[in-house]
Amino acid sequence: MVKKNITRVAAVIGVMLAFCLPSRADEGMWIPLLLQQNQEEMQRLGLQITAEDIYSINHSSLKDAIVQFGGGCTGEVVSPQGLLLTNHHCGFGYIQYHSSVEHDYLTQGFWAQSLQEELPCPGLEVRFLKEMRDVTEPMLEGITFDMPEPIRQDSLAARAKRLQESLASPNTEVKVLPFYYGNQYYLFVYEVFKDVRLVGAPPSNIGKFGGDTDNWMWPRHTGDFSVFRIYADADNQPAPYSPDNRPYRPKKYLKIDLRGYGEGDFTLVFGYPGRTQEYLSSYGVEQILNIEDPMRVAARTARLEVIKAAMERDPAVRIQYAAKAASIANGWKKWMGEIKGIQRMNVPGSKRDYEKVFQSWAGSATGAEYAGVLPALKAAYEDLEKPLALAVIFQERVMAPEVVPFAYSFQKLCQVSKGEDTSLSLEEALEEARAKAQKFFKDYHPQVDRAVFETMLGMMENDENSALFMNMPAPDLKKALDVFYGKSLFSSPERLTAFLDKYKASDYKAIEKDPLYNYAGIMLGTYRQMVYPMLAQGRKRIDSLQRIYMKGQLAMKESGAFAGLMRVGNQNNLVLSNVGSSRFYPDANFTLRVTYGKIKGFEPADAVLYKHYTTLDGIMQKENPDIYDYVVEAKLKDLYARKDYGRYANALGEMPVAFIGTNHTTGGNSGSPVLNGEGNLIGINFDRCWEGTMSDIRYDAKICRNIMLDIRYCLFIIDKFAGATRLVEEMDIIE
Repeated sequence: MVKKNITRVAAVIGVMLAFCLPSRADEGMWIPLLLQQNQEEMQRLGLQITAEDIYSINHSSLKDAIVQFGGGCTGEVVSPQGLLLTNHHCGFGYIQYHSSVEHDYLTQGFWAQSLQEELPCPGLEVRFLKEMRDVTEPMLEGITFDMPEPIRQDSLAARAKRLQESLASPNTEVKVLPFYYGNQYYLFVYEVFKDVRLVGAPPSNIGKFGGDTDNWMWPRHTGDFSVFRIYADADNQPAPYSPDNRPYRPKKYLKIDLRGYGEGDFTLVFGYPGRTQEYLSSYGVEQILNIEDPMRVAARTARLEVIKAAMERDPAVRIQYAAKAASIANGWKKWMGEIKGIQRMNVPGSKRDYEKVFQSWAGSATGAEYAGVLPALKAAYEDLEKPLALAVIFQERVMAPEVVPFAYSFQKLCQVSKGEDTSLSLEEALEEARAKAQKFFKDYHPQVDRAVFETMLGMMENDENSALFMNMPAPDLKKALDVFYGKSLFSSPERLTAFLDKYKASDYKAIEKDPLYNYAGIMLGTYRQMVYPMLAQGRKRIDSLQRIYMKGQLAMKESGAFAGLMRVGNQNNLVLSNVGSSRFYPDANFTLRVTYGKIKGFEPADAVLYKHYTTLDGIMQKENPDIYDYVVEAKLKDLYARKDYGRYANALGEMPVAFIGTNHTTGGNSGSPVLNGEGNLIGINFDRCWEGTMSDIRYDAKICRNIMLDIRYCLFIIDKFAGATRLVEEMDIIE
């Protein structure tokens, strides 16, 4: 009986995917394995290839040119020699890694003139998806509806482990991941390459033009790209870095199309979106809107003010904190846009309208088993409010000073020294500690960090929720900062280096007595003992209920009760939720997805109409030599003055920079290829418009736009600006 129920749920999902196709084309993050169901619609919109050309089980296809880049981006192979494009902000940490005051690649850019000059990037990995398969039946067989959650989770973990181990092989990574909140499961097999080298990057005044001011905004004029290369051994197999490795020969690489596009043209984004929450209840949305996002925005606003002031005063600090500031600001600005979008669309209200229909259906014989799920979700979110607020305080305020988590990371050295951890020898643990310290202090400035610490304490003094983390270990933490930054091992590279150089096993006592290590331990201990258990328990409860709610939504839609949505609520009826919009796709979870739409401008506010593309003219209009983010490179100005755009200009003689479309994207889609109807590369996805960042929770075709770098601007910078013509010559270009 259970097996039949599992098969039935999987079948319902398949029916929903097929059923939803006649609605809006823009919304949705589609599983490529199932793309045949979308083929007719995509071709009607302008796709000229087939679903098999995009994702094939048996033959090379476009998916073989797409990679997971690092831990949170996408990249695409664009030459038969493993040349890889992604965003500048995705490669930023590796550009910074190779930068110094003497060789400031962030400011000046970097272009390898030969294979020998391409720079290794320790720790950088890219993954090609070899295979994905539906494993819902073996994962859920025998799992009953009322099974206790701990037993359910243990059983699922054991099954996933067996499936993963059955396909394990060298240089591969196998994952089993839940979809639709655990109502369906897919297995993914990745081929992992660990020798990836930096080939080129424009100066930050191009790659990050507009900085945090323009981040998430349109019109956009950012040349957000960087160039890497994948290397393999003599047999074209993944291998650790070696000077003997050769450029990887891919199964598939993308052709570059310089013929341009027009408004209304079809676009397909193929990449790894990170996380969306389209099926949340109204209670979940309200918690994000009223508690989580505002708290995170406030803490990061204060933190960024401190860091940016220091960066403006000192060029060395600017290099040290460039990647950190960008990382902090990215979420900060996104959350502000999310708040505004949720409020503008009245997402909680429209969710409540939908929930009325659901609850009415749950009162019928068909939906009776789901009658209690929404009241239970409401209670669960109410219970989560306090631990969630404390968790945000811990993450965004207590742990904001970098030296706090750094100090506590030396716990492992203490454990090895005391014999409590035998996974490493003392020498190995010491080597690990020295490497960690070298990396940390390269991009650390104690005065900046102290100012952040003081600012966070000031925020916490007047917040009753922060009381749990104050008064320990000293009644006046501001006075304790003199000790933290004046005497601790961990706030001084000189003190820590000298200590580690002479370290012996018994010296763990000095670490455990260190004031910063002690403070970090107390803070982490407080969080782990008094906050995290409540937070974890609350989230597990919500996850379990959300799984049931998701299953109920599938069942309700199959029953036909969904039609009642069109007779309920307010002016947002047609976009009440994914269910409300008749598009039933799984939330993003950093697995390969296809999203398609059209190139299109939009109207973000009354009497404001945005064009669908920008040009180099806009860069010159924004130029301000007194503001770092708006400085324009002299050579770029010269090329502009002479209109020396080569073959990269559009039909009007303009140098296009970026364009927007209706593709449904999120974090993780950074660096994703943007393909035209023929499957050729016309751009690189890099952002969303600020007004539509609530698309992680609710997509609105009128206002949600993804921002893409025009591939012609990318090649113009590589070729005409940087003179790295050898890279363009590797590519297969259509004109």
